[in-house]
Amino acid sequence: MANPHGLKVSCRDCGKESCLPTLKHKQKAVCPRCGHTLLTYRHNETQITMAMASSAVVLLILSLQFDFLTFKLNGQHHSVDLWSALAVLVQNDYLSLAIVTGLATVILPAVLLIGIFWLMWARLTHHYAPYLRRIYNTVMLALPWCMAEIFLVGILVSLIKITTLAEVEIGPSFYTYIGFTLTMSIALFYFDASQTAYWVHGKKVPKQKAITPVVASKSIQRTWALLFTATILYIPANTLPIMNTNIFGKNEPNTIIGGVISLWEMGSYPIALVILVASVVVPVAKIFILAWLNFIVQTGMLDNPKVLTQYYRLVEWIGRWSMIDVFVVAMLVALIQLGNTLSIYPGPAAMAFCAVVFITMIAAMTFDARLIWQNRKSVV
Repeated sequence: MANPHGLKVSCRDCGKESCLPTLKHKQKAVCPRCGHTLLTYRHNETQITMAMASSAVVLLILSLQFDFLTFKLNGQHHSVDLWSALAVLVQNDYLSLAIVTGLATVILPAVLLIGIFWLMWARLTHHYAPYLRRIYNTVMLALPWCMAEIFLVGILVSLIKITTLAEVEIGPSFYTYIGFTLTMSIALFYFDASQTAYWVHGKKVPKQKAITPVVASKSIQRTWALLFTATILYIPANTLPIMNTNIFGKNEPNTIIGGVISLWEMGSYPIALVILVASVVVPVAKIFILAWLNFIVQTGMLDNPKVLTQYYRLVEWIGRWSMIDVFVVAMLVALIQLGNTLSIYPGPAAMAFCAVVFITMIAAMTFDARLIWQNRKSVV
């Protein structure tokens, strides 16, 4: 895409309209009011994005073909690939956990990458068609829910837990999945949603929905409703077992806090801190910060909107990383299935905690950050 000199764009976070300058390689245009990145310009970004997206799809397909991990204990062993891991969850009557894991780690990343490749190919060949808007909307809808990198971190945490119990062998698919995660991350780094939106809308800037008292009120009410629901679900997510370990017929339930304590007692201090931050600190902080932002927007106490916007961006970015604990449970359940000798099963808190993460993510999406920059004392 040509450098869009003179193009007027409206900031997503504060609503300010700015006129873009001519950018050089690796330069970016930021909103002069809130600092949000409006556009980044890189030479050959279309070709690099296409190459990385196609490579990621190939590596994802390869990661589904071979063994992922093998668990060995007392002469018994159990090997899983990504599909069979999901099948184990289904067989143990945890279809919902299997669906969430499969969508977040395989299906939605594949949809996202194919959509990005299609859009980049259309830009490179100057092929414009109205249906590209639907593809772009699908890509932007799938983007927050693709959690391959979080799943990979969850696997690493799982390996630390497993190696205290028995021997684990890493299969070829584990390495190809790492390659897939890296290439997908590079593709997303080079993918500029603002430029793509400008192009798929016929070289026009898509207009944002105007903020009216009705729009503002709906945003505030929806955010309150979602935060209230997440708060209620957070109670069973932390008090009920997230995982049950069956050792020689004896069941040992583990809560999220119990798992953190066990890791700490085992000497795995960094991993214990990661789980504590991701599964306890982040969800609580996200609920409190969003509630605080929603309250001050509703009451009109907007003293330092730039700082408030930075808090919102932090909440929007970090919330999805709480899924680490859910993916740890999914992988442990899929891998450790040795009958009465040693087996692990999900607890009722797994889906409750998953719901907390998803609902708080949706709450961040429904909250309109532009309200931070406007006096909303009239909104009740």
